[in-house]
Amino acid sequence: MQTFNQIFSAIFDVVLAPFGHEPAAFDLVVWPVLMGVLAIAVYKLVSNQKALTRVKSQISMRLLEIRLFSHDIGQVLRSTGAILWKNTLYLGNHMIPMAVMLGPFVVILAQLVANYAYTPSPPGAVELLHVRLDPDAGVPAREVQLTLPEGVVLDAPPVRTADHQAFFRLRAEQPGDHVLAVDVAGERFEKGWAVGGDARKVPLKRLRGLEAILYPGEAALPGNGPVLGIELETHMRALGPLPAGELGIVLITLVLSLVAGFAVKGLFGVTI
Repeated sequence: MQTFNQIFSAIFDVVLAPFGHEPAAFDLVVWPVLMGVLAIAVYKLVSNQKALTRVKSQISMRLLEIRLFSHDIGQVLRSTGAILWKNTLYLGNHMIPMAVMLGPFVVILAQLVANYAYTPSPPGAVELLHVRLDPDAGVPAREVQLTLPEGVVLDAPPVRTADHQAFFRLRAEQPGDHVLAVDVAGERFEKGWAVGGDARKVPLKRLRGLEAILYPGEAALPGNGPVLGIELETHMRALGPLPAGELGIVLITLVLSLVAGFAVKGLFGVTI
């Protein structure tokens, strides 16, 4: 997963924010529209267009039966059952295109969130660093040690729990892209903390496994290491008239990609 995130972050760090991270609306409009157009192109390639056309026609025919024979309860029930079955076939025909498009969509969406959903912590902010250990690694939380860079201080004594977690309350005294060093059982894991300055890609969580795809702001943790996750609290970025935060960007992306897809489906000759 480390390599996966590194490759896609290297690509999107180049293509995203062509005018800097301050004008977020450009990427938050252009990329969902491109995703919608790409989805229609992929949909045409991998979906069974003839089957979709046939099923939609059969559903329309059954609806007409219900209207014409509304006085015949038996016919209405048979037509309704046929519609439910055909509707199941109709939805089934969408599964393959959705499966093909799901991966690329998640990757692009995660990159948009990492670049535009959060803002750096303000100087003077006090945040909680949360380190989660893998219970199967057999490493107690008391072995978690933290080394702080200049400009970051410990604001309270650390808390280490019996369920393999450690918490450090930190205070940012200076702006900068700070690197916190977490030492566990002889291994060192770094965690970024963006404080002050211009809008930019903000590191939120370092995780391991598939979940790390959702947080490409930093490299994924090694899959065979003792640490499950290193997380810092973050601040949601205001996006003007657009909805903010992770859910806001997801909503923007879904709406614009659907609008773009339906707008061009006629050009591609696609039946949905």
